[in-house]
Amino acid sequence: MARTIIKHGDIFFAKVSENKKKFFQYVADDERQLDSNVIRVYKKTYEENQTPDLTEIIKDDIDFYAHCLIKLGIQFGYWTKAGNIKEVGDINVIFRDTYDFGRSEGGSPIIISKKWVIWRINDPEFTRVSELIGENRNAEIGMVMNPKSIVYRMQTGHYDLVNYPKFE
Repeated sequence: MARTIIKHGDIFFAKVSENKKKFFQYVADDERQLDSNVIRVYKKTYEENQTPDLTEIIKDDIDFYAHCLIKLGIQFGYWTKAGNIKEVGDINVIFRDTYDFGRSEGGSPIIISKKWVIWRINDPEFTRVSELIGENRNAEIGMVMNPKSIVYRMQTGHYDLVNYPKFE
């Protein structure tokens, strides 16, 4: 397999069904979250045999942002590089994570968290908040996702996370 060099602005596609694909753009690296890659996934789904113009792809509505390791997704065949558009535009996304992941001391799963942290890309620190209110309710889950989970969200609209708490 040839080595794929990645850089900001690279656009990739992932197969999301038998004959459909979706695109995402590599827009940043987030020092706050293990220096992982940040991607912007677009909403529109294309036929597998379509080769849309890259400038049209990035004009599409944004479906979601996520942290991941792009090279891992390439290595395992989850996505393929389609090209590069250097302009990545505004990246003013809020991410969230919780200290309430998993099970409580008594052993029952934590369904609703009241211990959230939020941040924007490369913020110097996490901001602790007890509950997600206002614009923070729209924050993206900020964990570094495996490629399979990214494709799953492209297919279904949600992650395949087990026991990740809700905020309401």
